[in-house]
Amino acid sequence: MLDAAALPAALRLSRQADSTLTDQLAARFAERIRQRLLAPGARLPSVRECARRHEVSPTTVVAAYDQLLAQGLVEARAQRGFYVRGPLAEAAPEPGRSAPAPRSPVPISATTLIRGMFQPPGAQPMPGLGTLPAEWLDQPLLASAMRKVSAQLGRSALQYGEPAGEQRLRRALASRLIEHGISASPEQIVTTVGATHALDIVTRTLCKPGDTVLVDEPGWSVEYARLAALGMRVLPVPRGPDGPDLATMQRLIEAQPLAARPRLYVTVSVLHNPTGASLSLQSAHKVLQLAQAHDLAIVEDDTYAHLAPSHLPRLAALDALDRTLYVSGFSKILTPSWRVGYIAAPARLVDRLIDTKLLSTLTTPSMTELALAHCLEQGPLRRHAERVQRLLDAARGRSVELARAHGCRFAAEPRGLFGWVDTGVDTERLAQVMHDDGWLIAPGALFHATHRPTNLMRINFATTQDARFWQALQRARDSLRPLS
Repeated sequence: MLDAAALPAALRLSRQADSTLTDQLAARFAERIRQRLLAPGARLPSVRECARRHEVSPTTVVAAYDQLLAQGLVEARAQRGFYVRGPLAEAAPEPGRSAPAPRSPVPISATTLIRGMFQPPGAQPMPGLGTLPAEWLDQPLLASAMRKVSAQLGRSALQYGEPAGEQRLRRALASRLIEHGISASPEQIVTTVGATHALDIVTRTLCKPGDTVLVDEPGWSVEYARLAALGMRVLPVPRGPDGPDLATMQRLIEAQPLAARPRLYVTVSVLHNPTGASLSLQSAHKVLQLAQAHDLAIVEDDTYAHLAPSHLPRLAALDALDRTLYVSGFSKILTPSWRVGYIAAPARLVDRLIDTKLLSTLTTPSMTELALAHCLEQGPLRRHAERVQRLLDAARGRSVELARAHGCRFAAEPRGLFGWVDTGVDTERLAQVMHDDGWLIAPGALFHATHRPTNLMRINFATTQDARFWQALQRARDSLRPLS
């Protein structure tokens, strides 16, 4: 275990702070419990171990644990220590009324990675997050685009934007899609508040609570949680290096009663999250054949389009936007704060998608859409994306070298932004130790539709070039392994 001197300065208990050491320590554990980084049933460090780790007296630790007891966050077990309390039991149903149906499981820390994105400027890189380092982004580009657009705004700035999104941006997006072989008119494009909002609009338009949705597994943890929150029944399809396991996918579809068969398949064709794999041309054709045979709509999430070669196969290109809806955005390449995404869809669905958009956000912000249109039209975004790809290629090489040097191996060929890494230990337990040392990692259990222990974790190549992270990871792994 690390001692307090080895902890990042921001995470050490401070004797000069306004709050006491007891309060600081209790707050540290309370935050981890509420964010589900300490799962129900998890054992807190022993009093002696915690005191050594934070360089405080055992009395301070006992007082902090007492605070957690009073808050109902932990429970004391005689001769065994302190454990995180499980959820309170639900009240028994009233006589004559049936118990409520169990809700779809939600990954225990689906929102932890999202919360981690809201870091103060200058915070150290977090290997579990899915964003690029701020220094890789082009602030002058953004500022210049906003200035130019501001100078051109007329009375339209005082009104709501167009329901489908700014026409100028939709024209620029239609031109951009041609690079991926996707033919879509501006009238087939609907802008959104980021790619996640686009996925939400599609799901709400095409499905209702109780419907079945096919998803990749492993896959994006937030997507599992989002679908579960909408009341969808999630059926995971194993994802391999070339695409989904088509035999399993077919069995899952045909095993359902006809009325309950899946309505939707949500997938990432290019630079899959978390494995980095891309769909092969052969698999893409077979996916479309299966979708045609079973009347299945496909949502193709191409969030990482700007980090990948444009020639890689897209389902929307092969399908000519017949039963495929294409979703993408710009938070991964330009800036997360502009929140501009879009849907390219079959013409017959566009009005329904716009209606759903209007009910959720009315319209989308014209200023950022026009600024993005300027970036697409004038070419600076293309040059910026090429620079980021070069930075990412170099970062990936260094991260892979560090990972292997510290005893980790890759469960999938390292490509794109993410690496799928085998650590040799349970990564949920590893995440707890690493979080206490100031590092947020993404344990592999988050990327499965139903919870399961795993030795895998997802890393962000752009934020894992620091040798200190891999040293901390190796120490944490060693602390979790049984002594021989």
